[in-house]
Amino acid sequence: MLQLRSVSAGYGSFRALFDISLDVRDGEAVGVIGRNVAGKTTLMRAISGLIPIASGEMRLDGRSIADLPAHRVVEKGIAHVPENRRLFPRLTVAENLRMGAYVTTGRAYFDQQLAHVYDLFPRLKDRSSQQAGTLSGGEQQMCAIARALMSRPKILLMDEPSAGLAPLVVEQVFDLVQRIRGEGLTVLIVEQNVQQVLDVVDRAYVIEVGAVKLAGTSAELKDSTLIRQAYMGL
Repeated sequence: MLQLRSVSAGYGSFRALFDISLDVRDGEAVGVIGRNVAGKTTLMRAISGLIPIASGEMRLDGRSIADLPAHRVVEKGIAHVPENRRLFPRLTVAENLRMGAYVTTGRAYFDQQLAHVYDLFPRLKDRSSQQAGTLSGGEQQMCAIARALMSRPKILLMDEPSAGLAPLVVEQVFDLVQRIRGEGLTVLIVEQNVQQVLDVVDRAYVIEVGAVKLAGTSAELKDSTLIRQAYMGL
């Protein structure tokens, strides 16, 4: 479904990604793990069209998305749950969800998709008239995921969904990821919580200093000495 080949990107003259290649197949959950400033968020922004790539190729369903602006990337079927949620804090939960459905595919199926996300996140239905900025951290993360789902994406990008959340809430978020996966949605998830992300993905890539250091199935990476020592403290 999604293919990156030798993608380099950054901010102005600063290069943060160096010749990244990865694949996400239809129906898969794929993780990208690494330490802070490894380039994980830059990767997600590049895929979403929020920053231009300097070189390389990105394809979705065989068609290039490398030069598309962010709103066109969403129209093609990629939805991004950004780091730190990035909700509209003074808008209500319902208004934030409506913002997620601005693309044609989202508008055409608005009522159907709204019912679906309220089924996934019943707490949001209870708080639909509440300002998003007054929600708890876990509720804000649910709202951010639900907003992304309102566009009826082919692939969901999730950037550090556990960041800043209490351990119990982190478990709830990853349970939701499992449920979304079970419905057949393709997921690419960036996460520092290595143990938990490897429990929910099929495969993962390890990024260090803007380049792919290691790749493999979840089971292979759990058994990797590098992963166990550098990321799990084992």
